[in-house]
Amino acid sequence: MLLVCNLIWGSQFVIYKIVQRQAGPVFAPLFPIFIALLLLIPLVRAERKRRNAEFTLTHGRDILEFLLIGVFGQVVAQVFVAWSVRFTLASNAALLALALPIVTALMAYLFLGERMTPMRWLSFALAIAGVVEMSGIRWGQLDFTSRRYLLGNLMVLLAISGSAFYNSYSKKLLRRYSPLEVLLYSYCVFVLAVAPIALYTEPQTFRNMPHFTPLVWLCFFLLAVFQYFVAMVLFLNVLTRLDATQAGLSNYLITFFGVLAAVLVVHERLTPVMVIGGILVLASTLLITIYEQNVQSA
Repeated sequence: MLLVCNLIWGSQFVIYKIVQRQAGPVFAPLFPIFIALLLLIPLVRAERKRRNAEFTLTHGRDILEFLLIGVFGQVVAQVFVAWSVRFTLASNAALLALALPIVTALMAYLFLGERMTPMRWLSFALAIAGVVEMSGIRWGQLDFTSRRYLLGNLMVLLAISGSAFYNSYSKKLLRRYSPLEVLLYSYCVFVLAVAPIALYTEPQTFRNMPHFTPLVWLCFFLLAVFQYFVAMVLFLNVLTRLDATQAGLSNYLITFFGVLAAVLVVHERLTPVMVIGGILVLASTLLITIYEQNVQSA
């Protein structure tokens, strides 16, 4: 499941590059998430019917927690990652993205009481080494002190923190709600929060919708069905089986699959060093998931 999730997420960079030829950075995640929300509604109803369960979002604590993961998780992660690439170097963003599993582990410790084991530290080291090898970071171009890139760098860090918060805090809600319900309610919060912003800041995008090219519509379809629906449902299902730290480490595969997508779609060059890096990332993911689970079971 984690391999499929990260394969889908890794391809989003190429897809978003195409989508933003005709859509703004706020509309770009809003529209596919709204479609994914509509797809989730009949599934959640059918799930409740099978369980003979009623609508349960009645406690103030539950409403607050869904507001938290919707605003500080979904909104922060999706909107700021789209904006950030316009204000910083790609090499800066690539290096900052390495912090995602580490920040997830920190938040899992704070909110869920998860602990870092020697096996997890080893997996982190392998993953970071692998991503650095294959990401093509140009160390001479990194610039974290210039005011020119400060805003973009902060946006990347905010997006990473939002994703990590969602990955860890959602696990608390998964104790009381199904993965489909958690996703549906968090998407409702996202749409309600972001739609007014998109209407105010990007009205031209809404007016241009009839003129979107078939390729852009195809990309929106891929984002809605695969990234925000299939991948998220699978990932939340994984969170019911693994610690948030374990599942979060697999996010290093996003870079690996993102490079593969770039090679296949836009014909970028794949070097032997990048292949070795990808193997290290894959090994770290298998080590912290399958191997650690087998050790714990034994």
